[in-house]
Amino acid sequence: MTLAAYQTFFGASAGVAGALIGLLFVAISVTQERLVEEGETQIHRVRASAALTAFTNALVVSLFGLLPGNKVGGTAFAVAIIGLLFVLASLLSLGRLRGARRGELPDELFLVILAAVFVLQLITAVHLMSQPRDMGDVTTISVLVIVCFLIGITRSWELIGGPRIGIRHELLAMVRHLQQSQPPDVPRPSDRPQPSDRPESSDRLESSDRLESSDRPGPPDGPQPPAGRQPPDD
Repeated sequence: MTLAAYQTFFGASAGVAGALIGLLFVAISVTQERLVEEGETQIHRVRASAALTAFTNALVVSLFGLLPGNKVGGTAFAVAIIGLLFVLASLLSLGRLRGARRGELPDELFLVILAAVFVLQLITAVHLMSQPRDMGDVTTISVLVIVCFLIGITRSWELIGGPRIGIRHELLAMVRHLQQSQPPDVPRPSDRPQPSDRPESSDRLESSDRLESSDRPGPPDGPQPPAGRQPPDD
């Protein structure tokens, strides 16, 4: 297999990359207010730059792949170096503004994935430059071009504020809905206190009250003289 067998792929890839870059510019112009100020909007600039870097990498490699001769290795090496520098600058930017916005960890992980793609492309390009006839390296770079398309599309979707629907998010939402729909706990009749369940201290107080009432002297036997009159002398 020769490099000419990849001409169709590189031609289609260059057309797709050019169209996606144009759509990315439209998305940036629509969401321009999110890219103006510093602070919390820095994450949106990083997403836009990541999408542009991924699309540009695919476009440049594809265009140079259409030229006569095997220029894919040197081109992939150069754009991989530029991509790694961008990832490093983006990570430093997010680290500097870490306290300004929560939820930056997914973006940092995405940048690490993008850096892994560029590192693999860099290694493959070095091997291809040392062995220009190895078409296996050209296949690897072609696969990385497709991966860059997927990364750029994902970053663009997040840039315009597209909804995220994932299995983890949906499962957590379902659990919260089930917890909120459950009725409050009602005590069962068996859980209510019974008369026999009164504390022992109250029983002791009642018994002591009965003893005190029994010790009090009662009225004398026989009729009592009316009040205010003395009994007659014998």
